[in-house]
Amino acid sequence: MSLKEEVEVIKRIPLFSKVDPARLKLLAFASDRLTYADGQFFFHSGDQCDGAYVILEGEAEVLAGEAQSLVAKLGPNDLFGEIGMICNKPRSASVRALGAVTALRIPTDVFMPMLTKFPEMAMEVTIELAHRLERTTQQLVERTAENAKQ
Repeated sequence: MSLKEEVEVIKRIPLFSKVDPARLKLLAFASDRLTYADGQFFFHSGDQCDGAYVILEGEAEVLAGEAQSLVAKLGPNDLFGEIGMICNKPRSASVRALGAVTALRIPTDVFMPMLTKFPEMAMEVTIELAHRLERTTQQLVERTAENAKQ
């Protein structure tokens, strides 16, 4: 995938949709293009955060808790791993490749300055995090109701 194609992928992510194309080109250039084999982990819960990831091709799963329960599936154009950067905390979940995956890793020292320079980007991060919290809360309610029936 060329730099131009990577910019096009990044532009489709709501978080980056309003960012100037020249800055997106710099973002893509400053990012690392990585490949993962089936079952290979991007990172584990508790790892130090080194950046956010965008899936270019393939799928991954988000696993949480001691039992490594599946909490989400990710696919092309999905951004993940940004929570650790924003909160300056270790990873809260593990992410594992489902089949072959190609991704961009956006280093923390590239990602975080963009949030301060582009308020609309910070707002998109806030919206995405609110949606994730809403989904997680709904899952918790559903599991609590299932456990109460047993």
